[in-house]
Amino acid sequence: MNIRVYASLKDYFPQDFLLKGKAANTEELKTRLLEMNGAAGKILAACRFAVGTDFIDHDFKLQENDTVIILPPGSGG
Repeated sequence: MNIRVYASLKDYFPQDFLLKGKAANTEELKTRLLEMNGAAGKILAACRFAVGTDFIDHDFKLQENDTVIILPPGSGG
């Protein structure tokens, strides 16, 4: 599964990386990411996840060939 992170998440993970193994949904994906870097927990808890051009929820079934985009909350101004 390909992972792409943005904004402050780049302080915790490479911007684009391959996640080895499986994650069935966003909750499992968050768990796997926390195993990689537990310091990202607070940010990951508030992130939105997308596959392609669509935001997904925790019930979405992730596939091995998906590219998951993880977007932390933004601040407007």
